[in-house]
Amino acid sequence: MSRLASPTLLALLLGVGTTGNALAQHDHDPPADSASRCTPEHTAMGHCTARDPAQEPPAPHGDHAPACTAGHAAMGHCTPEPAPPPDCPPEHAAMGHCTPGGGPEQPREPIPPLTDADRAAAFPMLSHAGMEHGPTVYSRVKFNRFEAWDGRHARGQAWEGSASIGGDIHRLWLRSSGQRETGRTTSSNVELRHSRAVARWWDVVAGVRQDVRPASRTRAAFGVQGIAPYMWEVSAIAYVGDGGGVAAKLEAEYDLRFTNRLVLQPLLEIELHSEDDAARGVGSGLSKAEAGLRLRYEAARRFAPYIGVSHERTFGRTADFHAAEGEASRDTRLVAGVRFWF
Repeated sequence: MSRLASPTLLALLLGVGTTGNALAQHDHDPPADSASRCTPEHTAMGHCTARDPAQEPPAPHGDHAPACTAGHAAMGHCTPEPAPPPDCPPEHAAMGHCTPGGGPEQPREPIPPLTDADRAAAFPMLSHAGMEHGPTVYSRVKFNRFEAWDGRHARGQAWEGSASIGGDIHRLWLRSSGQRETGRTTSSNVELRHSRAVARWWDVVAGVRQDVRPASRTRAAFGVQGIAPYMWEVSAIAYVGDGGGVAAKLEAEYDLRFTNRLVLQPLLEIELHSEDDAARGVGSGLSKAEAGLRLRYEAARRFAPYIGVSHERTFGRTADFHAAEGEASRDTRLVAGVRFWF
């Protein structure tokens, strides 16, 4: 009896161990297939559990995402990547700037609409009563040349100045120039002009000129004045009337700045006449030309002493009239003077 019981008991123990191992394997090894392939008996024993997609690890995106196999897709491991909106550029979609709804990402706080109060605050009405405007009428007195000269044959003094009053369009000018030699005034004149701006940097002028020396004469004056290219100050004036035909005077000068205060000024003057005028000692055609260089130092903007050299020459009949008076037809002079304005 005991001999038969021992083999029977051993067989029962082996069967129980095999069954326990099988059960343990079912508890720790879920089926490889998806939940749809779980048998009813496995479900009854709690071996099949439903997966929560929210707890699944996020599927990789981008160019480096691996291809999703059919088994992973059946188990819900692969989530479709939303396509960018059709109006979203690829570079914006790669940076995540485009929302699935389309268009660029909207700000967290919406921008309020623009109101009339906002426009009024951005563009306030300016009161001219509280603003400072420049004067519409201003005046200035300027002596461009006030100098003494020493020539080869004589010494003397010379001046050229002007006073003006008006605005940017219309101005009234009073001009005077002349020369003294060996203690006597050899030439002097006074002009009254009106100028009107007709273009940027250019004025037309008209007025009257009174010659005092060497002979008294009144003539009408008209012409243009302004700033030519390369900042040359240019003036071309014609004089007509009271005998002597038509006379013209051309002037050009330029300020060449070495520093803010040291300035070299080239100057050129030319006089022409349509006919001889023996009373004033001028002949027809090109009568006289003067070229000079003056180096000034602007100790103050309104006051600048200078030194320089000037060469003057007469031509044609004018040279003959000067020779008859015992004067040379050309002369080179050293000059020293002051340029000032107020």
